[in-house]
Amino acid sequence: MTPLFLSRVQFAFVISFHILFPAFTIGLAHWLAFVEWRWLRTRDELWRDVYFFWLKIFAVSFGMGVVSGIVMSFQFGTNWAVLSERAGNILGPLLSYEVLTAFFLEATFLGVMLFGWKRVSDRIHFFATCMVALGTLISTFWIISANSWMQTPQGYVIDAAGYFQPADWWAIVFNPSFPYRLAHMVLAAFITTCFVIGGVSAWYLRRGVHREAALRTLKHAVAFAAIAVPLQILAGDLHGLNVGEHQPVKLAAIEAHWHDEAPGAGTPLVLFAWPDEDAERNDYEVAIPRLGGLILKHEWDGRIQPLTAVPAAERPPVAPVFFAFRVMVGLGVLMLLLTIASLWAWRRGTLERARWLLDGWRWMSASGFVALLAGWYVVEIGRQPYVVYGLLRTSEAVSPNIVAAAVMTSLIVYACAYAVIFGAGIWYIRKLMLVGPVRQPPKDTQGGEKTPARPMSLPDETVDGAGGQP
Repeated sequence: MTPLFLSRVQFAFVISFHILFPAFTIGLAHWLAFVEWRWLRTRDELWRDVYFFWLKIFAVSFGMGVVSGIVMSFQFGTNWAVLSERAGNILGPLLSYEVLTAFFLEATFLGVMLFGWKRVSDRIHFFATCMVALGTLISTFWIISANSWMQTPQGYVIDAAGYFQPADWWAIVFNPSFPYRLAHMVLAAFITTCFVIGGVSAWYLRRGVHREAALRTLKHAVAFAAIAVPLQILAGDLHGLNVGEHQPVKLAAIEAHWHDEAPGAGTPLVLFAWPDEDAERNDYEVAIPRLGGLILKHEWDGRIQPLTAVPAAERPPVAPVFFAFRVMVGLGVLMLLLTIASLWAWRRGTLERARWLLDGWRWMSASGFVALLAGWYVVEIGRQPYVVYGLLRTSEAVSPNIVAAAVMTSLIVYACAYAVIFGAGIWYIRKLMLVGPVRQPPKDTQGGEKTPARPMSLPDETVDGAGGQP
């Protein structure tokens, strides 16, 4: 229970919560822009009702993302003062650009999205939605740029005091891993939101409520998944090639590849194993010969650098990286299979009646979040023992005078606060989902409402005169 260990645990705890909500809001903001665009084009009231349903969920998720993000900045000063001091001249401006170009944009137009429906024109409201969606992408751009620089640093010089100084901002921002990681992260956010929308829609169809809205949104989720999931597989493959070039030790940990193969043998693809770091071997290994080299190097006899090519002190923890990667890939394969099956059922006209498919979407509704966390663990644990890859070790970046008791106390406080805040937020989102899309009153020229709102689950009800029951 050293300050270093507790600081790493605290950072992992906070980032694991924080990353879920921005990723969800990235995809949800673009979904809202699409839905409002469809409403403007068709003037179909169903699109408008779907928009306001997901807008409420977006607002709660955005708020929780902001709350968890504030804690992140505190940690850099309290727990990682050496990192802030030595790399602050590069990381500080990148994070500041995110606030200036993205967060202000999102916060400004979010107010118009939430409260401007009866106060601005339809086109202005749609413009506000698009600006919020754009803001989420710009925010992702800068955050991934900063994190990617820590993975593949370039464009810097180190002065006599050991501080990183910017030498080429273009090289810093567009570092070697940045384009691949940006595409991978944005697609991951879109897919996460896609499967939440599909899962909620499938749940409504299984319950027999909001059928028209649910079927429409489920079909759009299937169509989008059919595009995004294959693109994510392609982006992941390109990212893997980049990791092999710039972070070969991380790639070796991902594959639990301990020893070099004989010349001409190629690298096997390890499907399952139990990595033994002390013995430098895999127990219970199940592997396919040569397939690893074909996937990782695009060569039949492809070979990657083994873990034993570097000292043990230069290797990341192998087991967490190895298993997290397989969780991410396994969920991606399940997403692809579910999408293909849903496309087939849609073509046959049985999508809304195929209970096993609807249940599949329900069970996979949170799969994007799990895959996202697993992928993030691969990235962050895989670069250990460095915080700035190859240049600044994590053990050297922790605050020198911090004590374990202080870190443990703050960790407990964070855990309790998160349990209350995020527990209440998730409970409220669940409550919104239980209600579902509600019929929105149309605009009135005097600013009033023409008709009261009512649940869309009762589109054709008749009300008796006595009890008012449908």
